[in-house]
Amino acid sequence: MTASSLTDRYVWAAVRTARPAQRTELDRELRERIGDDIDARIEQGEQPAAAEHAALTDLGDPAAVAAGYIDRPLMLIGPRYYLAWQRLLKLLLAIVLPFAALGITIGQVVAGTPAGGIVGAVIGSTITVGIHVAFWTTLLFVVLERLPDTARSTGKSFDWSLDMLPEVPDPAATARRGELIGSLVFLGLFAAAIVLVQVFGIPWVPALDGEPLFDPDLWSFWLPYFLVLIGLEAIFAVVLYQRGWNWWLATVNLILNLAFVVPALWLFLSGQLIAEGALEAMRWPWGDSGPVIVTIVVVAVIAAAVWDVVDGAVKAYRAQGVGR
Repeated sequence: MTASSLTDRYVWAAVRTARPAQRTELDRELRERIGDDIDARIEQGEQPAAAEHAALTDLGDPAAVAAGYIDRPLMLIGPRYYLAWQRLLKLLLAIVLPFAALGITIGQVVAGTPAGGIVGAVIGSTITVGIHVAFWTTLLFVVLERLPDTARSTGKSFDWSLDMLPEVPDPAATARRGELIGSLVFLGLFAAAIVLVQVFGIPWVPALDGEPLFDPDLWSFWLPYFLVLIGLEAIFAVVLYQRGWNWWLATVNLILNLAFVVPALWLFLSGQLIAEGALEAMRWPWGDSGPVIVTIVVVAVIAAAVWDVVDGAVKAYRAQGVGR
């Protein structure tokens, strides 16, 4: 992908703050305004690159320009620091809330809180943390707004510059980012579920409340093995996001699938996976339906693995074709 021009980046930074229905018209009007200004500067003898840089600098913060076009006043705090407040608050929430949720979860698990209590504590406490972050950040800017010439007196400035322009997003990278987030969330929940069903059982099923689902003997090797494998899957997802599909990663994907599916099905079919107490609580086997259920589980697991491997191979093939 070639580097985006400053104009492309400026227009993207502006239109992304508008509603979808307004973006096409805003894009067209901004490009016309910028183009006219650049042409006028070139006629006066400026070089094209310098003319573009000067035209965009004179326009100012693209978010503020967009707000003027779509008649959206920036007055939650005041126009002086509104955009700086907005950007800082988004950044803080994106960083603080996930770490807060993780820390609260670990603390509740260590304290032996039931699964339902953990979920409630994480949701409630994370919301409280978010409210505090928003309140104190906003209060800081409210005070800052009312101080006389704070930025000038300290020699620092909140002024916008061209260096703050974002890159125009690559559609392929955007799609991979969505896949990365989905994969990491799924893998995190999967790993947490393996641990939690061993500690708490399945609380919403009365017969399995407090009853370990998997055989406790599996902690000697197989459960840590699967948890490590989930960690390797997470690393694979990050590498895939950074590099995109290729035949090497498709091969790694095949190996990871085999490393998980083969031992998991072997443990399941040999009766070593589910704890005896859990089987008794479920009153397994369920008569004539038992073999049918086992067959469905095996076919579903194999089908999911085959689908994942084939999907990775197809994407690697397409990526190779695009790279030629």
